[in-house]
Amino acid sequence: MKLRKITALLLGLSLFLTGCGGTAEHKDNKEETTESVSTQALTAEHITEPTTAEKTVRTEPVTATEATTAAHTIEEPKTAAQTVNNNTENNSHKSSYEQPQQNHSVPHHEETQPAETTVTHVHTTTKQTTAYMTTTVHITTTTAVKITPSGVLDNMTLKQKVCQMFMVTPEAITGISPMIEVGNGTKNAIKDYPVGGIIYFSQNLSSRNQIKTMISNTQGFSREASGVGLFIAVDEEGGKVARCAQNLGTTAFKPMEQYGRENNYNTAYDIGAALAKDLRSLGFNVDFAPVADVNIDSGNELGDRIFSSDPNVVANMVSGVSKGLQDNGVSATLKHFPGLGAESGNTHTNSIVVIDRTLEQLRSTEFVPFKKGIESGTDFVMVGHQSVTSFGDELPCDLSYKAVTEMLRGELGFDGIAITDAQQMNTISKVYTSGEAAKLSIKAGMDIILMPVDYRAAVDEVCHAVESGEIPESRIDESVMRILQRKNRLGLLKK
Repeated sequence: MKLRKITALLLGLSLFLTGCGGTAEHKDNKEETTESVSTQALTAEHITEPTTAEKTVRTEPVTATEATTAAHTIEEPKTAAQTVNNNTENNSHKSSYEQPQQNHSVPHHEETQPAETTVTHVHTTTKQTTAYMTTTVHITTTTAVKITPSGVLDNMTLKQKVCQMFMVTPEAITGISPMIEVGNGTKNAIKDYPVGGIIYFSQNLSSRNQIKTMISNTQGFSREASGVGLFIAVDEEGGKVARCAQNLGTTAFKPMEQYGRENNYNTAYDIGAALAKDLRSLGFNVDFAPVADVNIDSGNELGDRIFSSDPNVVANMVSGVSKGLQDNGVSATLKHFPGLGAESGNTHTNSIVVIDRTLEQLRSTEFVPFKKGIESGTDFVMVGHQSVTSFGDELPCDLSYKAVTEMLRGELGFDGIAITDAQQMNTISKVYTSGEAAKLSIKAGMDIILMPVDYRAAVDEVCHAVESGEIPESRIDESVMRILQRKNRLGLLKK
């Protein structure tokens, strides 16, 4: 009888340990299992803080049957890889250790599994949790957008494009004279009419630091208004036309006529290089030099600003000065196409100046220096206000299609920036309104109108002419593209 009682007791204990008679628990159709383990086999620490396989099998004193179960677990551990493979279907669910519950029961489909399988599954679940602890790193890549002239042009309004075709004085922008510093007045005016360039004269130059600050601030206003920097120009020829040398103490030179007597290309190049280094240090990027006129009539308005009466000497010297300027970061300007050397009047003061020259004379004399300078890569050509009898239109050359498109562009092959002489001068301002002169200049093929009397009125009239179809917008785009291409080379399209 005692033997039967002991046997029954042992059988009951065995049934209790193997979990027979347990019920399956299913939540939300999950395939995840939670298993009941004797509190003698696993302590509360093992349920709430599972981290390693060793921790899973550390227990309080157990019976012989329980000890065998633990030993079996240590002898046959599963690897992390095996764990992941065995639990692929459950990888989105948390293990029972992540959300501990009291009195867990064994799932029905594992009722007949021995106790060691129960403990081994606990170990596997812990391994699964460890395998899926990952860190996601988000990497942000910034791709620089290349700024191109065509891209800038495509994003401009009509008014912004037309404004690029005007170069004015700082006084014209604010109405204040003289201008030696800039502030909100200049900033707001440039925002409303974002002109393409500014020219400075002696009255604007009081010290090196002053002009550097003035130019820098104005460039900032322009970039803020349109995303495009300004052409900053000055007349710095040497001799008596030398705004910076006379006011700021930069390198001074003798009248160009004296260098023309030497006819030395290297000397001319050195003059251009020295001018460019001085001007660039102050913030200028365009020099309205050299004079490419040939001294034909002693009564012309230029005098000793001209290198020579020999067109080949003039060609040699202007190509050297131009190359020296541009090799050192400043755009050169050949002036005053098609040549003022044969005039007997003055475009500043007269209402009309006529050059009585045949095409053959122009080709053999006046055109020679311009052609040579163009071949050397000069960026700008300034077209004068003189009319030429052989062109047959009696127009100032900067308003003449014959002079600009047929002669300068067609015959001489110039594809750089054609800029007018100052349209405040009497040969323009006494005959035409600012808007009329601007429209005629653009129709002739000019890219930039310099110093009209009223640049705002001129901009507005050009815009109206485009909107009405009088001037094709493609004609505007052609000039603005030339402007933006040169500005891009000067770094004026970068933020």
